[in-house]
Amino acid sequence: MMVGRDHYQNQRTVRSFVSRAGRMTPGQKKAIKDFWPLMGVEVKQGQADYLQLFNNDNDVVLEIGFGMGDSLAQLAQQNPDKNYIGVEVFPPGVGRLMQCCQQHGLSNIKVYAEDGIEVLQQCIPDASLSSVLLFFPDPWPKKKHHKRRIVQADFTQLVRRKLKLGGVFHMATDWAPYAEHMMSVMVDAQGYENCAEGRNFCRRPESRPVTKFERRGERLGHKVADLMFRRVS
Repeated sequence: MMVGRDHYQNQRTVRSFVSRAGRMTPGQKKAIKDFWPLMGVEVKQGQADYLQLFNNDNDVVLEIGFGMGDSLAQLAQQNPDKNYIGVEVFPPGVGRLMQCCQQHGLSNIKVYAEDGIEVLQQCIPDASLSSVLLFFPDPWPKKKHHKRRIVQADFTQLVRRKLKLGGVFHMATDWAPYAEHMMSVMVDAQGYENCAEGRNFCRRPESRPVTKFERRGERLGHKVADLMFRRVS
């Protein structure tokens, strides 16, 4: 059964992220000031019109929590025939992404500096995304905080509703217990099939850039797990 908007609105007292202001560099502040009018989108604007946003009808990819934005900028640079929507609540990350877009002349990225679930609910048309990316979300390792993990049964169905048939939900984490949690939730999720079959994790696809966060995790001995699940119904 699909999960409705009212259900999520009743659950928003528990969030999967902690808002952090962070210290912004002068360059990040300037990038937001200069490029928000070109790149920024807000939830209050309502459902997105991709043709109006991007001036084309290319496939649209959504990344929730793009961090400092380097990997999203790299994806957009490598795939000029795709459109990207990034969602991030960390202001320095938003500024950094806009700096990268300026440096590389990227015009195929739009940004929401808001809650990813609210963006999905209120701004993303149903059956409109070719892919949803969720790379290295907060694993909330303490048991009492597990309810804050974004990958839960309800969330998978919200994502499913926004994916096109055949679209892929791609997750990655370097926290092994969270990887197992993700796998358990996704295997049980209605309307998906594992691109790697059964309960197998995927090899990192060449299309996913290696992030600084990932390299740091590898130095600490953390093994990165990729999960890719396709919407089949």
